[in-house]
Amino acid sequence: MTSDATQKGPFMAAKALSFDVGDYVVYPKHGVGRVIELQKQEIAGTSLELYVLRFEKERMTLRVPTNKAESVGMRKLSSDKTMREAMETLKGKPKVKRTMWSRRAQEYEAKINSGDLASIAEVVRDLFRADDQPEQSYSERQIFEAACSRLARELAAMEEVDEPKAQEKILDILRAAAAIYNKDKVPA
Repeated sequence: MTSDATQKGPFMAAKALSFDVGDYVVYPKHGVGRVIELQKQEIAGTSLELYVLRFEKERMTLRVPTNKAESVGMRKLSSDKTMREAMETLKGKPKVKRTMWSRRAQEYEAKINSGDLASIAEVVRDLFRADDQPEQSYSERQIFEAACSRLARELAAMEEVDEPKAQEKILDILRAAAAIYNKDKVPA
């Protein structure tokens, strides 16, 4: 029997992304998971290679065919540069759209599920409420928490810290930005 490396040949890298057991990966709809196993299964007479991903927070295991990893948007953790850009996004002035909440909620959900770090950071920034600001609705808070958790999990995996520590770092950045942008609104 031949080894996996010789079976795949030199063209395999061009066809599919390559992840190893133990790698952290980002799956757009579920966030950060870890490759816990590479499996071979026979399904309908076809041999299939699968990445087995474990998402600890959701207590979920997902199997992704190796040849579909790229098309579903699965990716390695972001680069340091991408993470720095996302953190810079958090420091920006929140953009408040005046469209109906249901429409905005759909847009926010789409950004979160895109897996794009900059888009997720925009949702976090735009939905953040400082202690001195009006309270969020339940659904706003749910979307904010989902986006913040998604961003924090990737930051935590990159910085090798736990999610609460990463989340606190994000909230510190947001509070500092809110202090700058909200002082314009406070009557003198």
